[in-house]
Amino acid sequence: MDQAPIFWTFRRCPYAMRARLALVSAGVEVELREILLRDKPEAFLATSASATVPALKAGETVLDESLEIMIWALKQSDPDALLDMPEAGWALITANDGPFKAALDHTKYASRYPDKDASEERETAAGYLRALEAQFSGNPWLFGVRPTLADYALLPFVRQFANIDRTWFNAQDWPQVRRWLDRFLEGQVFAKIMDKYPPWAEGDVPVRFGADAR
Repeated sequence: MDQAPIFWTFRRCPYAMRARLALVSAGVEVELREILLRDKPEAFLATSASATVPALKAGETVLDESLEIMIWALKQSDPDALLDMPEAGWALITANDGPFKAALDHTKYASRYPDKDASEERETAAGYLRALEAQFSGNPWLFGVRPTLADYALLPFVRQFANIDRTWFNAQDWPQVRRWLDRFLEGQVFAKIMDKYPPWAEGDVPVRFGADAR
C-alpha cells in the first residue's frame, strides 16, 4: 500500500464523490485520506495547490481537479466503458460545472450571496434540469442503457441540489431526472463511495480504497 497513490477526499463534497466514483469504477487502488475542511492537514496543503478536495498524488504527478482524477483513473482501467461517451457528454459536464453549479451554490448557500435572489437562482438551476430531462429519451442513463462519465460527473451535483428541498424537487416535472437520481442513490456504487472513514492523521494505518470496491 506504500506505493499506492494518495487520494485526499471529503465524504460529502460532490467533487470528491465523483472522483471516488471513477476510482471505484476503474478498480484503481489508492490510499484514501479523509480530511475535515475546517482543519486541513499540512500534508494535504502541501499536495493541493488550491487547498481543495479531491487531490491525488501518484508519484510525481499531482492532480488537483476532480475531472482530471476521473479521467486519470479511467484511462488506466475502464471496464464499464465510461469514457465511451458522445461528444455531447463533455458539453453537459461543462454546463454542470459552470452555470448549474453556480446557481446551485447561490441557492444552497443563499446567505453567502446577498446580492443574489435565491428564488431566481433556483429557477436557473431548474432550467438546467428541465433541459437535462429531454436528454434521457426514455433511457435509464444520459446516453442509453448504461452510465457514462457524464452520468457520474453530474449525479453528485444533482443530488446536492435535490437535497436542498427534496419535497420541492420531487414535485417538479422531470420524472426521468428523478428516476436517474434515485437509481444512483439506491445503487451499490453510491453506497460504496459513501462509506465513512475517520479523518486522516499522521501515522494512521493506510486506508485501502478502489481496488476491492467493484
